[in-house]
Amino acid sequence: MDAPATVLQQHLIDPEICIRCNTCEATCPIGAITHDSRNYVVDADKCNACMACVPPCPTGAIDNWRVVPRARTYTLAEQLGWDELPAPLSEEALAALGGDAQAAAAEAQAVVERAAQASAASATVEPQAAALTGAVLGATLPPWSAAHPYTNLYGPRAARKSVRATCVGNLRVTEVGSDYDTHHIVLDFGEMPFPVLEGQSIGIIPPGTDAQGRPHHPRQYSVASPRNGERPGRNNVSLTVKRVLADPQGNPVRGVASNHLCDLRVGDTVEVIGPFGSSFLMPNHPKSHLVMICTGTGSAPMRAMTEWRRRLRASGKFEGGRLLLFFGARTPQELPYFGPLQKLPRDFIDIHFAFSRVPGQPRRYVQDAMREAAAELAPLLQDPDAYFYVCGLRAMEEGVLLALRDIATGAGLDWETLAASMREHGRLHLETY
Repeated sequence: MDAPATVLQQHLIDPEICIRCNTCEATCPIGAITHDSRNYVVDADKCNACMACVPPCPTGAIDNWRVVPRARTYTLAEQLGWDELPAPLSEEALAALGGDAQAAAAEAQAVVERAAQASAASATVEPQAAALTGAVLGATLPPWSAAHPYTNLYGPRAARKSVRATCVGNLRVTEVGSDYDTHHIVLDFGEMPFPVLEGQSIGIIPPGTDAQGRPHHPRQYSVASPRNGERPGRNNVSLTVKRVLADPQGNPVRGVASNHLCDLRVGDTVEVIGPFGSSFLMPNHPKSHLVMICTGTGSAPMRAMTEWRRRLRASGKFEGGRLLLFFGARTPQELPYFGPLQKLPRDFIDIHFAFSRVPGQPRRYVQDAMREAAAELAPLLQDPDAYFYVCGLRAMEEGVLLALRDIATGAGLDWETLAASMREHGRLHLETY
C-alpha cells in the first residue's frame, strides 16, 4: 500500500453547469457536500466516493473528478471561489507535487467502477437500508410508462449556452395583502425548440452581476404547464414563482431571480437553460393513479400533471386513474391557485387542503391530511399503478415519509419492503429544497 496512497480522485462539482438545486447535498448520506451563496462543493476529508449523489443530479455537474496528491487536495475555500473547474493535472505536474501517475490511473479506474456500481444500485435499495430519508427512498428512475424526456438542450456544455424566452403572461396567484406574493409566469420560446414534460424544470439566469462582479448563476424552477404548453399548441411554458423576501433564517433578503421574474412585464425577455430532470415524471399508461403531495410553489409540477390529465380527459382518448392532491400552505390566501383548484370536478380530482396558520384553528399540515385519508392511501400504496409525488420545502419531507410509513404499517404492510419496491419501480418521487 505505497503508490496508491499518494493520490486521490477528488470529487468536485462543476460550477459552470450546476443549477444549485440542492439535490446532491440532500442526497449525500455523510454530509460531505455543502454550499454558500455561490457554489456547491465537496469536502475531500469526508467524501468516500460512495456515488450516491451522482445518479440524481439533473445536469451531470456532480460527476467530475480530478487526480490530486492526497496531501494537496482542493480545499473548500478554493472550491467556493471557483467560476470553473481547474484543468486536470498533467503527469509531470502530478509528479512535481508528489503524486504517482500509475496510482492515478488506478484511482481513475476505481471511480469508473464505482460509477457503474452506483448506476446499478440506484434502481434498488435493500429493505433494511430504507430509513426515513428522501436520499434513500426517493426514486431515481421514472415510471415505466413515462414519456422520453429531453435534458440539457441549452447550457454551458450544449451547442447553445442559453436561449431567450419572452414573457407573455404574469399573473399573481396569491391574494394581495400577505407578506409575500406568488406569480404564474408564462414564457414563450418562439421558434426555438424547448420540449418539456411535466415534472421537469428549467434554469433562469438573472441579469447583472453579484457582489463580486461575477455573472449570476442560474436558479432552478419547476415547470407548471403540461407538455403541450400553458397555451396549447404553442412553444411556451409556465412557472410558479414566489417572491423571496427573506432567507431560511428569516433575515431580510431580496431574491435575485424570483424578484426578477415576478417583476417581468409582457414583452420582457429572460435567459433560460435546460430543461432538466429525467425521473420526476408522470406515468402515461391508462388507469394509472397519481398521489400528489406539495406545499407552496411545490405545486408547480402537480399543476402540470393535473392539467395534462384534465386535457386528456376532455379529449375522451385516455382513461385515467385516480388523482389525489394534498396541498399545504400557511393560509388559504397564501396557497397558489386556490380559486382554480376549487373549480375542478370532484369526480376528476380529490383535493385535501392543510393550513397551518389560520387564526383560531389548530395547525394542520399535509401529513395530517394524509393520515386522515389513510383508508384511501393504503390501497394505493400497494397498487403497482399508483405513483406518489412529493414536492416542497425540505422541512415537509420527514413528516410525509413518516405518514406514509404509519399508513402502511396500519394496513399491515411491511414498510421497508414496500418502500424499497416503490423506489425500484419509480413509484415514490421526492423533490424538496
